[in-house]
Amino acid sequence: MISAYTGTQVREAEKPFLDDALGSGAGAVLMQRAAYGLANAVIHELRGRGRRLYGSSVAVLAGKGNNGGDGLFAAALLARRGMRTTAVLTAGIAHDAGLAAFRRAGGHAIELTGDNVAGLAAAAGSADVVIDAVLGTGAQGGLRGPAAGLVEALGRSRPAFVVACDIPSGVDADTGEAHAPVLAADLTVTFGAAKAGLLADPGADHAGSIRVIPIGIEDALPEPALRRLEAADLAALLPHPARRSHKYSRGVLGVVAGSSRYPGAAVLACKGALAAGIGMVRYLGPPDVAGLVRQACPEVVCGDAVSDAHVQAWLLGPGIDATAHEQLQRVRDAAATGLPAVADAGALPALPRVLAPHVILTPHAGELADLLARYGAGTGRSDIEDNTLAAVRQAAGLSGATVLLKGATTLVAPPSGPVFSQAEATPWMATAGSGDVLAGVLGALLAQLAGGAENSDSRFAGRGIDEPHRWAAIAALAASVHGRAGVRASGGGPVTASDVAKSVQEVMTKL
Repeated sequence: MISAYTGTQVREAEKPFLDDALGSGAGAVLMQRAAYGLANAVIHELRGRGRRLYGSSVAVLAGKGNNGGDGLFAAALLARRGMRTTAVLTAGIAHDAGLAAFRRAGGHAIELTGDNVAGLAAAAGSADVVIDAVLGTGAQGGLRGPAAGLVEALGRSRPAFVVACDIPSGVDADTGEAHAPVLAADLTVTFGAAKAGLLADPGADHAGSIRVIPIGIEDALPEPALRRLEAADLAALLPHPARRSHKYSRGVLGVVAGSSRYPGAAVLACKGALAAGIGMVRYLGPPDVAGLVRQACPEVVCGDAVSDAHVQAWLLGPGIDATAHEQLQRVRDAAATGLPAVADAGALPALPRVLAPHVILTPHAGELADLLARYGAGTGRSDIEDNTLAAVRQAAGLSGATVLLKGATTLVAPPSGPVFSQAEATPWMATAGSGDVLAGVLGALLAQLAGGAENSDSRFAGRGIDEPHRWAAIAALAASVHGRAGVRASGGGPVTASDVAKSVQEVMTKL
């Protein structure tokens, strides 16, 4: 599992070393470890691209603080390996010891002014590697003045390979907000721990791949702000039937979805649930929709009344619009049972205002704006997309529910505690019905892991997931399986929601 921390948390962990009250030089040691890791990451990438180190060129954009010092020390190490190194001093001054080491190694340093922006952008842009070491995790806001102009020009020229030192300049390490201009990195080499802003949109848009360099502060870090499940976590958390399992012990999911206007949503949700290993699906809805469900999924048991459906969890809302009055009443009845539930946007008008953590809401950004407005915290979709982490946390805190915000990076927030961040999907999954399949997968896993006899709390404790955060972990598990299924079904090209549903079973078997 990947743990990510806010910049504030990491700086607090570093503080005893950087204060260096006893003169031990511990702060300098941290910087040398960071620089060594950064230099080795650049070397690894160049070799991976079939490039010789000797004679390759590196341009480091160095700010005046410790982030610039990390970049300069790393460039000094690269210069000693025979690479041609140039430092652009974006503030006119730089970290004294880092700059001295860089010059001793044969590096060439140039001060950025308002008059040489274009020329330095052209020179840096032609380098084999550009290291962005302007702003660190403690910076407020974005780049200004000549530094902003330099980055804007570099963004237009698209350098061959950009490496961000700790975090791309202009990205907020705590929230993931991006203050333009930001030079998008191909690789972010981050120190001590992954930063929360790298695992939340829009910061993740600029981070590229992420490599964490241990520097010795790891034992001083508190509870993470974000978590990301990896393949080993999925394998440990996914349900496995026992020898004497039966369809009821493996979980029964009740599905209230679809309407005359959107019948396909019910079909896709049921397909997603069946592919995710549920013991039984009970569908409740209009006769015409039920007929389509039976035709597409003969395994599904169709009914009419919530009171007659014995289930461990509910899936509520996909494909239900404001005119589907009978379906909305079924949503109310199902919510009143108090069982764990997945609630898509169509269910929101029929849900109580105060919810519980075992109710998992699954909005996209536009639907999250409507949800926040319900609690008097109105904000536009663009505001949410500019600060997804804050928005999903706010929605979970106001509603009391667990909130899964769908997007390029899917965030899952419990009412309190660490947020889960998953980003395995492909952009090709931005297609009609994909969210219905996700809802079905999540509903199936919820019924199996939260309500069925197959549930074992030890599987969560074994991955360091506390009981209050189990619901968010189940949602993150579903998002990861769904994203991986989309990648498998896509193969790098267009994909339909039905294709994604078919691939869910293959992904779970492989895991």
